[in-house]
Amino acid sequence: MIARRQVIAAGIGSLAAAFATRVRAGVPPELGQQPPNLPEGARTSAELVRIDGKLPLIKRTYRPPNFETPLKYFAEPITRNDAFFVRYHAAAIPEVNAGDWRLTVAGDGASAQASFSLAELQQRFTQVDVTAVCLCSGNRRGMFEPHVPGIQWGPGAMGNARWSGVRLRDVLNAVGVRKEALEVSFDGADSALLTGPDFVKSIPLWKALEADALIAFGMNGEPLPHWNGFPARLVVPGWTATYWVKHLARIDVLTQPSASFWMRTGYRIPANRFPVTERFVSQEAGGTTPITEIAVSSLIVEPADGMRLAAGRGLEVRGIAWDGGAGIARVEYSLDGGATWRRADLGADFGRFSFRPWKIGLSPRERGPLALQVRATNRLGVSQPEELIRNPAGYHHNIIQRIVIEVV
Repeated sequence: MIARRQVIAAGIGSLAAAFATRVRAGVPPELGQQPPNLPEGARTSAELVRIDGKLPLIKRTYRPPNFETPLKYFAEPITRNDAFFVRYHAAAIPEVNAGDWRLTVAGDGASAQASFSLAELQQRFTQVDVTAVCLCSGNRRGMFEPHVPGIQWGPGAMGNARWSGVRLRDVLNAVGVRKEALEVSFDGADSALLTGPDFVKSIPLWKALEADALIAFGMNGEPLPHWNGFPARLVVPGWTATYWVKHLARIDVLTQPSASFWMRTGYRIPANRFPVTERFVSQEAGGTTPITEIAVSSLIVEPADGMRLAAGRGLEVRGIAWDGGAGIARVEYSLDGGATWRRADLGADFGRFSFRPWKIGLSPRERGPLALQVRATNRLGVSQPEELIRNPAGYHHNIIQRIVIEVV
């Protein structure tokens, strides 16, 4: 296990490197494409920053490090590793040596205790892949109106990758799960610099035993990047990224609900307000529930809002759609304020947890502003809403997107 001082030193060192590599030339187009309804402070404080192993990303906070993927990198359905967003709650980010790393599996709901090296995990258990969206619960929080506190994310606190690893259930079965087991909790090696609650998350046992839940050590055919959880992280396809614990160090099988701050207090939403099919019953209390599955949504990647287009000239509108695992059934667009809707063309299907690309062909002839709206519907018949479902933390911002094209 890594000593606390070593972790703190590594975290500070990594952040110092980030401070030294701001992208300074003019106003980068990536910043010019930020949503216009972001708070003014979020827009003006954003910087394009290159941190170790990453292309320039949009800085939301330095400490802890939180960096957003620029819109252009969603033109492809699989998000490249060096453009994948970075999200932390703690500022001390460990530099983990894969050869020294161990994963402890224990808890009062486990029949035994075990410790695995990375090589032991890779050699002992069947390796599998899943393509899945990793999406911060607060993605698009900065676009809430009225604004709510928290990191003022635009639309880029997410990414889609092919995750490689071993099934969590295989590892749990190797130590044995008692019949009294209720939840499984996860702790990473990152920590607060001085004080603050340890970032410990739990999921229901039934979710942990699903075939798609992974202990992942690979991302798009390469080892996990440092900033995305090296050497191993939890992958919970269909659920928001708060459960995808990075730099995974310990797993505990629990017979009682986790009392972690990040379960009892953080990442909670009003109960019965959102269309949810996967409840976390053991953590429901006081009229609130933990956020769980990803809401159905879509994103117009290109063109940018406010683009000027010559009348009669052809235009291809491209974007992505996703949900919590039911899969995207259709993407539709409207040019008349939602009075009528037409089907967009869906692209390749990379799996039910993945981004689904889509495209629309337009050739407007009438000059003036052309408002385009896009909405996705999943295979359960759930569509993006027209109005925000308000909640104090600004989660599940998934309303129908609208851009305006200036036809000249």
